[in-house]
Amino acid sequence: MIRPDWIAVDWGTTHLRAFAMGSAATPLAEAVSDDGMGRLAREAFEPALLRLVGGWLDPDRVIPVVACGMVGSRQGWFEAPYRTVPCPALDAGGMVQVPVTDPRLTVRIVPGLNQISPPDVMRGEETQIAGALALNPGFDGVLCLPGTHSKWAQVSAAEVVSFQTFMTGEMFALLSEQSVLRHGMTEPGWDDAAFDAALSETLSRPERIGARLFGLRAEGLIAGLAPGVARARLSGLLIGLELAGSRAYWLGQPVLIVGAARLSALYSRALAAQGVATRQLSATETVLAGLAAARTRMLETSP
Repeated sequence: MIRPDWIAVDWGTTHLRAFAMGSAATPLAEAVSDDGMGRLAREAFEPALLRLVGGWLDPDRVIPVVACGMVGSRQGWFEAPYRTVPCPALDAGGMVQVPVTDPRLTVRIVPGLNQISPPDVMRGEETQIAGALALNPGFDGVLCLPGTHSKWAQVSAAEVVSFQTFMTGEMFALLSEQSVLRHGMTEPGWDDAAFDAALSETLSRPERIGARLFGLRAEGLIAGLAPGVARARLSGLLIGLELAGSRAYWLGQPVLIVGAARLSALYSRALAAQGVATRQLSATETVLAGLAAARTRMLETSP
């Protein structure tokens, strides 16, 4: 029988992940479902959570749940208003308590961050940033969080100073699956040399990205460009475009990369080609460390 001290929840647009937590940041058990924010009406959030974690609950005590991600968006379970940078990644006083009907649990949501100028927002990544800082005390520099919407965040003195979002992952998915380029990417595969060359091309001449993209289609028709080469080249072009736009963040800075292993490795390879040393951190480990830090601060500030 799993009897956690508390439950950590990472609730995104497409998936719900819950972790039964002991006193430390190490999970006792994990459960995942497809009940992401994007498919739930507001009244369906509590039942979705109970379906996943009901076996961990105890009728004789109340289990605290600490959640982050899109669950706190305007379209989510309960809106957790953004906090404005510069500010610490987490603030126990800014956490929002969600009304629930089940007496066996309480739910609090970590709010996201916003930036007034240039306008930008994040939800979920602030918890990963807090976790990365908890795992690397005293770190000053830049965090790169690659994904569907990649984030670059400048942190100093335990505060998020500024950040910038790039739609690199979403553009890759749209171009490779829905644009004319999809015809040349019908099979899996990869080519490191093609990735490196495309990355260098875009960093040198980012204004030619549109022509370079159509060149993938043309070369597929004329010269039989292999799908794996095309896929790697598309990735290199788009990550190169992101690096060109985020140069002010990573140039001359220590960089921590937080994300899935394969994607983080691509970003590390791309930055290494520019002479930037990086360290990679697991997205799961950082989000758990961040939620654990939020839980600790809640306990410290509770009356």
